[in-house]
Amino acid sequence: MYIGSRIGNFSSEESRTILRNLRSELRPGDALLLGTDMVKDGKDEATLVRAYDDSQGVTAAFNLNILHRLNRELGANFDTGCFRHRARWNRVESRIEMHLESTRDQCVNIPAAQLSLQFAALETIHTENSYKFTRKTLGGLLEDAALG
Repeated sequence: MYIGSRIGNFSSEESRTILRNLRSELRPGDALLLGTDMVKDGKDEATLVRAYDDSQGVTAAFNLNILHRLNRELGANFDTGCFRHRARWNRVESRIEMHLESTRDQCVNIPAAQLSLQFAALETIHTENSYKFTRKTLGGLLEDAALG
């Protein structure tokens, strides 16, 4: 079982590699149950974005937790109040992109990584992708992995 649409967090090539590796482990009589996020052609962009930018702020808190962990685990000095969660639909790549957007010009240090980062106001950190599939794109992916 590979459910929960986790395959959607990877690029097409990475997904192909994962599925090919899964396929190589299957024996005669085995089956694969694969969960994916499907999108219909022309699906309303606002609906897609709302799914990743919920009114309760759950997804925003999850995304901002990246900065909290960098502060805690790598000694970074992100001012988490100066970043905001952004979800964007990338129609060309058929994916939701999660970003953390700097609300002002700022410098962030991450001592454990020996990094000093400059952020301009409105500059983003691209944190995650969630690819969406049509029957055609999913069929092609499965066929490429000898699962279709």
